Amino acid sequence: MSEKLVLPGLDARLAWRPVERHHLFFAIMPDPDTAARIERLAKRLRVEHGLKAKPLPTAHFHVTLHSIGIYDTSFERAASWAQATASTISMPAFDLVFDHAGSFKRRTRDQPLVLLGSDSVAALKELHRVLGTTLAKAGFTPKPSGFVPHLTLLYDKQAVAERTIEPVRWTAREFVLVDSRVGKTQHVQLARWPLMA
Repeated sequence: MSEKLVLPGLDARLAWRPVERHHLFFAIMPDPDTAARIERLAKRLRVEHGLKAKPLPTAHFHVTLHSIGIYDTSFERAASWAQATASTISMPAFDLVFDHAGSFKRRTRDQPLVLLGSDSVAALKELHRVLGTTLAKAGFTPKPSGFVPHLTLLYDKQAVAERTIEPVRWTAREFVLVDSRVGKTQHVQLARWPLMA
């Protein structure tokens, strides 16, 4: 008869636990009213294009500025470092306008349907640049790929060609550090920094 090996003094329930993973990233979040408008738009686009996937939860709508990385046991140290670095950023609030929607082409099965901006995202690109420079001076190595400002609505197997939409507008008044609990569909805002008027 086989028996589980349990070390003396170790509770069998704690002998094995899956490692919790945390994806840390900086982002701009829409205000609640704008997030509700984005959800309605996502549902409409889903119907118009015959997509099967449901929109992301409104609390997950965001524009990623920089991904810090995926961590397990060391995520609190990484989050503390990211917060200390971001606290030195000072930039004014700015308006965001997303006036196109379409799918990003990926090799995986699920294609992200996203909102895209045009000239109106210049201030967002500047915040991305300033934050990236500040993080790099503190030892962070950013990804080499270009920054394409976007907000993901849903992931679907079917791709949607880029098209114009009625513009989605809001004023970005802060940026946040988010802890995305990998595999748990949870986003926890760890810290926020105001963009001054």
